[in-house]
Amino acid sequence: LLQLVFYRVVKILYTLGHSLSLIALLTSATILCLFRRLHCTRNYIHLNLFVSFILRAVAVWTKDAILFSHSEHADCSSQPSLVGCKTSLVFFNYFIMANFFWLLVEGLYLHTLLLFIHTYNTRLSIYMLIGWGIPSIFVVAWIVCRIYLEDTWCWERIENNIPWRVINWPIMASIIINFILFISIIRILVQKLRCSNVGGNDQSQYRRLAKSTLLLIPLFGVNYVVFVYLVKTAENMEDYKIFFDLGLGSFQGLVVAILYCFLNSEVQNELRRTWRSFSLKRYVGRDYRLHAMSISPNGTDNPAHFPRNSRAQSILQTETTML
Repeated sequence: LLQLVFYRVVKILYTLGHSLSLIALLTSATILCLFRRLHCTRNYIHLNLFVSFILRAVAVWTKDAILFSHSEHADCSSQPSLVGCKTSLVFFNYFIMANFFWLLVEGLYLHTLLLFIHTYNTRLSIYMLIGWGIPSIFVVAWIVCRIYLEDTWCWERIENNIPWRVINWPIMASIIINFILFISIIRILVQKLRCSNVGGNDQSQYRRLAKSTLLLIPLFGVNYVVFVYLVKTAENMEDYKIFFDLGLGSFQGLVVAILYCFLNSEVQNELRRTWRSFSLKRYVGRDYRLHAMSISPNGTDNPAHFPRNSRAQSILQTETTML
């Protein structure tokens, strides 16, 4: 009974986490798409990471809706069509793996940016191949293994370890590589911050990167590596791993959207610029209507209705000064 209550709490928690993450990620993706000044390789990578988190949340909800459409205890033999639930498992595994590989792409990009900060020019297509292409290869291999080795029920049960390894070993490999990149990034940042040849602007840039890297510890798979070690060495740690991976891990998309979009200085500056432009147009239009209404029948202006120093003029002066 306690185990059942635990799983229900975890399900409620990850449903809430995916919902909040979905709202934040959709808002962030819209912002990155709308503003042309934000179109660059770095933000394109962020955008693909947002999309992978969105598709991951949708895949989780779809899988739960199909597998547990009648009851949480119903087996897959009661499903009207096994093709639908198998298809949901295929997309679920693909989007989960794609999400981990886009986290790997973020680590690769940051690591490459630190190594070749002045000559960095890697094509986006290479990152697209890593993020979306490599997971599709392993998912196809998983489908083949399922068909020939364990074609039972909705493919949600794990009795043969080979299909499970085809999915989980590449994910673990991406986590380990990301963890190694995390250690290397910390080492590079420490070296550059201690270097006496680094100027003031570069040093402040490296300090910001160091703070961002420390905030992005979960993205580099540090928590996954810790829990893999604890589960193998300590007893009764499986429930803690489920709670952190499914429950708290569902809020990862929300954290990514906040760090990569809402706290991004470029995004904030672009939003401020758009708001100033909108405010300027609104007040200029209002003062123009007031000016038209204040014109007397003889064609002269009525100063009582149209002040000389209008608010639109002051906003225009402020905008000109800032530009």
